[in-house]
Amino acid sequence: MPNPKKLILASGSQRRSEILNSLKLDFSISPSSIDERFHKDEAPADYIIRIARAKVVDVAKNLETGLVLGADTIVVFEGRIIGKPLNEENAKEILKVLAGRWHAVMTGVALYDIDSKKEVVDFEKTLVRFAPLSQDEIDWYISTGEYKGKAGGYAIQGYAAAFVEEIAGNYLNVVGLPVPLVYRLGKRLGFSLIDEIVT
Repeated sequence: MPNPKKLILASGSQRRSEILNSLKLDFSISPSSIDERFHKDEAPADYIIRIARAKVVDVAKNLETGLVLGADTIVVFEGRIIGKPLNEENAKEILKVLAGRWHAVMTGVALYDIDSKKEVVDFEKTLVRFAPLSQDEIDWYISTGEYKGKAGGYAIQGYAAAFVEEIAGNYLNVVGLPVPLVYRLGKRLGFSLIDEIVT
């Protein structure tokens, strides 16, 4: 039987909203307002799990019922976390580093059932290989403005698709929300995404 529990997305990310909308899910948006700074010597997986959990806790404290979904995506290159570019020049530096190489995209996902106070958390990892990029190509991509607010300074579903030669793992994870992981975590809380699809 369908579970009537309301799904709340603890994120203002347009990409995550688009993914949930593409699944025809009924959900509301309530962005969190937490501090997302890294802790010194924090491992990438520990960071994204901590942030995903913090997002759902921050949003759930103001609600009486529902299932809160939080997520955080980062790019990792040679063990180093690469977040959102600070500015245009920083974005260019990031793309120079990623060009012609493999990197990892990791998304931490947390689900919190306000009614039962149960929580499940995990993360997904996808490997991405960029084509070698010339300075002109990097400059062109930065000129589009697409890098803004994107982990690793690019959007695989946008113009950057021209530069991504290979991925190993879940594509939607790179976009910002690994749906199979959300589905698995939901089942552990008795919530089925497929029952929530509005047909």
